[in-house]
Amino acid sequence: MNYTQEMEKAMEQAHGMNFAEYERKLSNRMKVERRRDLDYQRSKEVVANATAQIHK
Repeated sequence: MNYTQEMEKAMEQAHGMNFAEYERKLSNRMKVERRRDLDYQRSKEVVANATAQIHK
């Protein structure tokens, strides 16, 4: 996959590594994916809480 400059910058800002580092080691990929999963879970909680507040 070809990565754009914007994608590279976002990866660096969000995870502290570039795509080459991400692809090089499984431990790097696992660290990033764990963090992404946690962010996703937190986002789901925020949406659920907001939805509950709206429907009170």
